[in-house]
Amino acid sequence: MSVTRNIMWNAYSGLIAAGSTIAAHKVVDGLWRAVTGDEPPDPNDPATPLTEAMLWAVAGGLGIALSQLVVNRFAANRWEKFTGHLPPNMRNVHVSL
Repeated sequence: MSVTRNIMWNAYSGLIAAGSTIAAHKVVDGLWRAVTGDEPPDPNDPATPLTEAMLWAVAGGLGIALSQLVVNRFAANRWEKFTGHLPPNMRNVHVSL
């Protein structure tokens, strides 16, 4: 693997990951408002009930993790189509059942 390929992949995937994290956070905020009718809580505020803070942490974590999964797969797919190779440090695994 060339150093240039690694740098390009890190820049490409990093920019996509940052953008998707911001977008996912906004989506989770909007879903929280739609479901609860309230603004998202500040989990660090002692006045926020513990259960609400924990639900907010789980909702945010799941939303961002799922968006990262989808976006990372998209980025790897586009990289492979553009370069003809899997991204650096990724291996192709086929499982037959």
